[in-house]
Amino acid sequence: PRVGLLLVIGLIFLLAWLMRRVQRIGPGNGQVIELVGSRALGPRDRLVLVQVGEEQILLGITPGRITPLHVLKTPVDAVKTEAATPEFAQRLMELLGKDQKDKK
Repeated sequence: PRVGLLLVIGLIFLLAWLMRRVQRIGPGNGQVIELVGSRALGPRDRLVLVQVGEEQILLGITPGRITPLHVLKTPVDAVKTEAATPEFAQRLMELLGKDQKDKK
């Protein structure tokens, strides 16, 4: 039973890694609209900063609407650094660690 669970968890991590790779390889330099950054505000709400030509626009995204919130006068240089482990992986590891402590 534990081997099956480990295989499923491993598959989840593998698919997450593949998705990140595909997104980096996907549409790139030829695009007119480029995603600069994104931040989740809740389970279904996000702030997104996009580059359109020379302008950067901050968008509010909800399930039924995309609202332009602000056009930046000076562009923001987004530092593209990846965390060592994604938020999902960190949370999963915390939960797995708590389960192990509870069983001892």
